[in-house]
Amino acid sequence: MDLLLAGKIIFIAGSSQGLGYAIAETLLNEKAVVIINGRNQDKLGKAAEKLIQNTNGSVIPFAGDVTNVNFSSKLFEFIKSKFGTLDVLITNSGGPAPGAFESINDESWHNAFELSFLSHVRLIRSMLPLLRLSAQGNVLTVTSYSVKQPIPNLILSNSIRAATIGLTKTLALELGKDGIRFNSILPGWTKTERVKTLMENRAQINNSSVEEEIAKQSSESPLGRMAEPEEFANVAAFLVSPRASYLTGTMLSVDGGMVKGIL
Repeated sequence: MDLLLAGKIIFIAGSSQGLGYAIAETLLNEKAVVIINGRNQDKLGKAAEKLIQNTNGSVIPFAGDVTNVNFSSKLFEFIKSKFGTLDVLITNSGGPAPGAFESINDESWHNAFELSFLSHVRLIRSMLPLLRLSAQGNVLTVTSYSVKQPIPNLILSNSIRAATIGLTKTLALELGKDGIRFNSILPGWTKTERVKTLMENRAQINNSSVEEEIAKQSSESPLGRMAEPEEFANVAAFLVSPRASYLTGTMLSVDGGMVKGIL
């Protein structure tokens, strides 16, 4: 199916690796123009080179930290001067550090709030004028299935990502009149660098191996495995495409059935 994304201007936060990178690769294969982002200039440049090599697509790197209060305004000026509009905004970031409640101090709570909530707020607020100029503007927030089913030892993620879900749903209701769609995608356990780090943390706590922890976590899915990044990215690409033009306010889990609830 042609997702009708050819020529669409798309920005993806946190896309030098992991889920963001996988989304970028999928959208480039759909002939979109993709602006990728990461904090490390060298790493971002290498990611851009790899994406161009793999897709022969139009990739533009824009380095910066989404937790920096000035980042979104600089991004706005860049996109406005280069393209004049933005069709798709994908807000994404690395997740907060693992830890149990009593091990988390105020500084860690504040840092997690900046990373996993305010980064979404600032990007959306700054990009709205450009999204309003698009005929099919839409925003996709990347959160986690933990907003539906809390994950042990991830209290920061469980708590703060839920606020982003509230933000996304509210904006879908407030700004639908402007023709802008807002959805959130909730990944489950996917084979990324962050998941490897989390499995290493569990292995240390449980005095086990990373392989054992991956197998244990995979067994919680009815499919008996973790997702490949491209499986997640395929769903994200559909959600931001014109093919999903009547989907807004949707919180879609891509979790291999790990959430046990009905809704």
